[in-house]
Amino acid sequence: MNTSAIQVIDALGGTAAVARIFQVSMPSVSAWKEDGIPPARMMFLRLAHKKMLVDIDLIAATAKTSRNRAAQLHAAGRATHLNQGGGQ
Repeated sequence: MNTSAIQVIDALGGTAAVARIFQVSMPSVSAWKEDGIPPARMMFLRLAHKKMLVDIDLIAATAKTSRNRAAQLHAAGRATHLNQGGGQ
């Protein structure tokens, strides 16, 4: 778990609130709690919500890569729904 990312998400009102800010799904935001917040999203938060994020380590909260979670799961072979389907 990325405790700094969790602190950021909690400071902004929780998973649902952050999902609304970025117009993404709640599971996407939940994945940030594990992986860190994507760099582009963090850049926005630093500017738009600076006062709410005081005393949180924003560098530690930032994901080390901008690869999305679906791509990571697919690369690990865990996105089985992508591998299923009829042969055509």
